[in-house]
Parts: sequence; structure tokens; C-alpha cells
Amino acid sequence: MVRLGPGHPGVLGAQLETSTINFALAAPHAEAVELCLFDAQGHSEVARACMPRRSHGIWHGSLPRDAMHGPGLIYGWRVHGRWAPQDGSRFNPAKLLLDPAARDVVGHYDGSDIHLGASPDDGSPDLRDNAASALKARVVEDLVPPRPLAHPIDRALRVMYEAHPKGLTMAHPEVPMGLRGCYAALGHPAVIAHLHRLGVTTLCLLPVAFHADESRLLAQGLRNYWGYNPIAWSAPQTRYWSGRAGTSPRSELRDAIDALHEAGIEVVLDVVYNHSAEGNERGPTLSMRGIDNRLYYHLCADRRHYENWSGCGNAVNLNEPLVLRLVMDSLRRWSGEFGVDGFRFDLAVTAARSGPQQTYSAYAPLLSALAQDPVLRERLLIAEPWDIGPGGYQLGRFPAGWLEWNDRFRDASRRFWLHHQGGRGEFAMRFAGSSDVFRQVGRDSRSSVNYITSHDGFTLRDLVSYSRRHNEANGEGNRDGHDGEWSVNHGVEGASDDPRVLGCRARQSRALLASAMLALGTPMLRAGDEFGQTQAGNNNAYCQDNAVSWLDWAEVDQALCDQVAAWVALRRSNRLLRACGWWEGATRHRPDTGHAACCQDTNDDVEAQWFDASANEMSARAWRDDDVGTLQVLLADRKRTACMLILVNAEARDVELTLPGGPWVYTLGTAGGTAPGMQLESLFTVPACSVCVAQRMVPAQEGE
Repeated sequence: MVRLGPGHPGVLGAQLETSTINFALAAPHAEAVELCLFDAQGHSEVARACMPRRSHGIWHGSLPRDAMHGPGLIYGWRVHGRWAPQDGSRFNPAKLLLDPAARDVVGHYDGSDIHLGASPDDGSPDLRDNAASALKARVVEDLVPPRPLAHPIDRALRVMYEAHPKGLTMAHPEVPMGLRGCYAALGHPAVIAHLHRLGVTTLCLLPVAFHADESRLLAQGLRNYWGYNPIAWSAPQTRYWSGRAGTSPRSELRDAIDALHEAGIEVVLDVVYNHSAEGNERGPTLSMRGIDNRLYYHLCADRRHYENWSGCGNAVNLNEPLVLRLVMDSLRRWSGEFGVDGFRFDLAVTAARSGPQQTYSAYAPLLSALAQDPVLRERLLIAEPWDIGPGGYQLGRFPAGWLEWNDRFRDASRRFWLHHQGGRGEFAMRFAGSSDVFRQVGRDSRSSVNYITSHDGFTLRDLVSYSRRHNEANGEGNRDGHDGEWSVNHGVEGASDDPRVLGCRARQSRALLASAMLALGTPMLRAGDEFGQTQAGNNNAYCQDNAVSWLDWAEVDQALCDQVAAWVALRRSNRLLRACGWWEGATRHRPDTGHAACCQDTNDDVEAQWFDASANEMSARAWRDDDVGTLQVLLADRKRTACMLILVNAEARDVELTLPGGPWVYTLGTAGGTAPGMQLESLFTVPACSVCVAQRMVPAQEGE
């Protein structure tokens, strides 16, 4: 028989202390809570004890730390209370529950109906005991954190690289077979060498927190590859662990981050605190639903159903202090023990809904808590600024200091380059940092995360190779995924050996990548786009844990990779492109409205002038002309000691431009054909669908 000491409510989950293991579980509406202990394999329950105390909604107790009870101890919860779905109560002690604060998870969710809390027939509680196959938590010691970055990343130099923790290395020929697809491979010298070759500063990893596969996918022989279906926010996903002796998922991830830090690369984790893998009312009871459904989730007015602002069946209620505490503890774990440098918040609007109407608020509990936390407020914080709930699109409305994924940049760039739609004005506004979105609320220009593609949607190669999605392998009748990608196929759907088709695709791909690297803001590159990765037209490969999604390192377009590296290098080396303030122009017309804007509120003293093909300053009428795809942007410091000319030609034909000022020296272009260092005449022919950059250095005048 196991007897528990009183313990304390100080740390949620299981915490090893000097002489005890303290357990604490937030479940204020529960009537009783049992701690269940298991054998070393996690198969058989060997002991059970009632939690002796409850303080302010937290049940707590302790075990003596000894030979039987220490690191490696496996446990789960059984929670007693009312079964009354009509008021949101779904307690069912027949179901063993995973600690939501688990730091290491044992087992895998198999999708079987024994994990349902209720009978699908009549809604009565399912009384079958699921302990044998339920997910369980393992007690672990705190990690010694990795070395921090020797030099924090300068936000003006930041270039982000979004990658899947497995797919990045699963087919990498230079990574040892036993490490491919594992945490250890992320810090492998071959991976670091590639990141250095590109010049990226920031590795943004898709979720690494432990997630459960949807039962529908498991029934089809698939699984959730992306990982946006969490069930333990603070535990690394075990399927990315190599299994090497002397390591654990936790230590291997920590060591990989240590290697990346040693190489000067910061690490950002994609975190999913907006929903859980338990889904809607028909989903499994794995953790929070059975622990205290009314506490952890936003429930509809009828209390039986869940608010579904995430589109995944439920929405976590971060307005509840105990739930917020769980999330903040999780973020501190990733930051402290693993050395994570920043977080990208999936569907951040759902996590920031508050007030009687549950609308988005920049002062929501999570955002306020992050702003005052002495550690987390110094981390890089990135929002996916939307969800599918009412008023769910909130681009530009997150607090100062946050970065936000800018889908307006993505869509405007695609429309301009691929369809010649949207006009030069819209493209220019996005290219200039989306000042209409961010500047008016006092944000700096780095707030905009400028990207052409991400994990969600077509790869860059597929964007210019397919006119429609091809998601049949996902088992949803090709109904899933985005339908409006603004993609093109150039007359051939998918793969082609036609030189004309391949040439058009290559030109557009390079122009899009150059746009992201030259634009004002923080650029983000999707892993694989730098060398032509394809997913065969699947624009929602969330369940394709196979060669569809894994980066194909055997088919690398080295020339494209070199050009991406060249654009990143140009960005890093030229201070005009590193500005964190806004581009100004004393008499320029704003591309969105045509109204004059004055010079003010800038930190970097970078001026921009916008010209048409004839070197005339853009007029309000010219900005509204949707039929013209040429544009010139002249960037200069206030003293004109440094000047850069960006030449844009989205037309399907070569266009001769009259260059403003001069003389200009050709620096870099997406189409080639002109040698770097060549002096340009007043007339210069810009190849079809391309971007060129020229520079002019002007010495400062005496006395300035």
C-alpha cells in the first residue's frame, strides 16, 4: 500500500525534490483524485493512492524519493466527479489520464475506442478500463540547460528557416542512418553546414511537443506528421528520438539545440496551446477532458459542445489562471531546460481570446503574462495572427515586440508574380514592410514575417507547377487543404521536361525568393524551397510521414541554392536592407492610397523612391495600374552615401528600363546574363520575370 505525504501545490506535474517526489494536478471541480503507479514498462498498474490534499483547486501529495520511487517512475491519474455532460462535467475514473504537465510520455495513442470517455451510442460513461494502453507520464530530473548563444541574433540580420524536425534530415545522405529523422540529426555538422551555406540565422521547428494521432488517420494507416495535435505540451515527441543508449528524447533535443547554439543558430519552436488532441465531444478522453473538462476548455452555451475556433474540435481556455499557469510553466521548461530562443504560437488568436464575448485582446491573459515574465519576454515571440472563430483575423494587432506571419505579403507576391493581379501598389506596400498594417500601431518594420510558402500549402516548386491541389493520398477525397493558392502550372500540371515550361517556373521561383529576401521585414524560408522540393502537388501534407514530405537531398538544385545564399548574403551585407525603421520618402506617394506621406518616425534614415519604367516617380494613377508589372525602388541613406536600386519586372517579356540617377553597378539578379560589377548605362533591359539589384556608392560631401 502506498501512502502519500501532503506535498504542496507549488509546481504542477511531478517534481523531483531533495527527499520526495511532489505531485500536483489542477482539477478544482473534481471530487477525488487517485495517483496510479505502473511497472517499469508502463503496462501494469502496481499501486494506487488518493491524493491527500487540495489547495485552491490543485490536488497535491508526495512520495518519499527512494529506490522504488525516483527518476523513471511511471504514473497516471484517475479523477472522480460527476458525469453530467449537460453542465460540462465528464469525469470517468475508468479512464487513466495523462498528466497535462508531463515532461516525458510513455506509450502511443492507438486510436481504439476504449479511450472514449462516453459511449457513442447513448452518451453514458464508458466503464472499460483503458490503463493498459493509455498514455502515461514518467518522472524525470531537470536537465542542465544547453549553452546559450554566444551572441544574440541581431533582429536586423535575422533570416528564418522553417523545417520539420524529422523531414529535414530523414533522407539526408551525410547524416548517419541511425540518426536520420531524429533530434540528434538537427545538430549534425552536415545540417549546420547547410544552414551556414544559406546564411540563415534561425531554425524554426514545427511542433516537437508530444502529440497524438487522430483515430481517423490511424484507421487509414496514416499519422499526424506535422504534430499540430498536442496532448503533452512540455514533453518532447518520442518518435523523433534515436533510441541511443545513454540518451533520452529530452537530452537528445537539448544536445541538438546546444550544437546549433554553438554554431550561432537560434532555435524557435512552434507551440500549440490553442487546442488539444482530445478533439470535440466525440473525441477520446486522454487527459484534460477527464481531469476537469469545465476548467480546461471553452465550452459552448449548452455545455455539451466545445467552441471550435481552432478548427480541431476544441479550444483551450487560457482565461483560467490554472490553465494559463500550466502553459506558462511549459514555456519556461522549453526556454530554461532546452534553451529554446523563441516561440511561434499556432493560431495565436485562439489563445488570446478573453472577456465576456471571448474576442481577441492584446491584453488577454496569455499575452499579458508573457509581457511581464522576466525570461519569456526576452524570447522571440511570433504569432500566427488568426483562427477560424469570429473576428479571427488579427494581423498587425499583437503587442509591440511580437513578429507576425504576414499572409498579405504571401498572397500579394503570388498574385503579382504569378498572375499579374493586385497591382504594383499592393505589391509595393507589402514589399515595404506592410506599413499600413504595422506602422500605424507603432510597430517596427521587422514585425512582418515575409514568406512565400510555409509548411501549410504548396512548396515553392509546386506553387509554379500545379494549378490545383492533389491531396488524394490524405484520404479526404481531395477536399482538404487550401483551394486558393494563387498557383500556376504554365500549361503542364506537375512534372515536365519542356524547356519552356521549366524556364518559366525557374524564373518565377527565383523572383519570389528574391522578393522575400529584399523586402522590408523578417524573411522566412520554407525548408526545401531553396533547392526545389516537391510534394507532387499535395498542399496539405500534414499526414504524409513519408517521401512526400521528407526533403529529397538527392535532387538538390545547387544553382537555386547558391542564388538563395547570394540574396541572403546581400541582405546581411547591405545596411540599406537591414533597416528596422520604415522606408521614407519626402515626396513619395504611398502605394496603397496615392496620398503624399512625410518623412518621420524612422530609426535607420533610409529613404525610398519609387519609379516606373521610364524613371518617372510613381503617381497615384500609376500605382493603380494593374496591367503593368515593372517597378524601380531606389533606396538611399539620408546623406546619399549609399544607394541601391531594385529593378522589378513581373512581365512575361524582357523590358527596357530607364534608370534613375547613376551611374549604377550591377550587383545581383535572378535571371543572370549580366556580370556582377558591370557598369549599367542609363537604359537597362531587365529579363522577363526577374529581379535585379544595382548599387551606387556616393562619397559624403564635406561638412556633412
